[in-house]
Amino acid sequence: MRKTKNAVLIVMVLLGVVAVAGCGPKKVAIPQPAPAEAGPPPVTVAPPAPPQRVEDNAPVTQQRLGEDEIVNRSLDDLNRDSPLKPVFFPLDSAELDDAGRVIATANANVLKKYATWAITVEGHCDERGTAEYNLALGERRAAALKTYLSSLGVSPDRIRTVSYGKEFPFDMGHTDAAWAANRRGHFVITSK
Repeated sequence: MRKTKNAVLIVMVLLGVVAVAGCGPKKVAIPQPAPAEAGPPPVTVAPPAPPQRVEDNAPVTQQRLGEDEIVNRSLDDLNRDSPLKPVFFPLDSAELDDAGRVIATANANVLKKYATWAITVEGHCDERGTAEYNLALGERRAAALKTYLSSLGVSPDRIRTVSYGKEFPFDMGHTDAAWAANRRGHFVITSK
């Protein structure tokens, strides 16, 4: 009787193994393409290009900075195409003339609009005169612009001054026009 029970148990285990094996994945024959006869090579189609962002397709143009563009620009970009324009001075003078006041007033309005900006006003001179004289004159020009901007409501804490004298000319020429271009107060945005 014991042999019969063992035989029945073995048969049941084998049936279970066969049943489980029969439930496994079936192998499916994948049809292979027929060998190609001599003819043109198969044409391969490249995948489509990924879609591009709209701003990547826009033409690159130089334009005046609009209000929205100014906020998002880096300091380098702002100073490259600055909304702050240089103020020019008469020969041997640190006094603002009418044209200089108009430009400085426009700069003050920009600075009041962007109240977090800090700037450096650079005083520059033409090549005539000694280095010492031009450094002192450049300092007086930068200080005059700081005082004028402050009188228009720009906090003096936002304005730093520096004099470069004749060291960094805007125009390398040796003419009256070149010298006039070099007698200036230049505005650099140092933080936003």
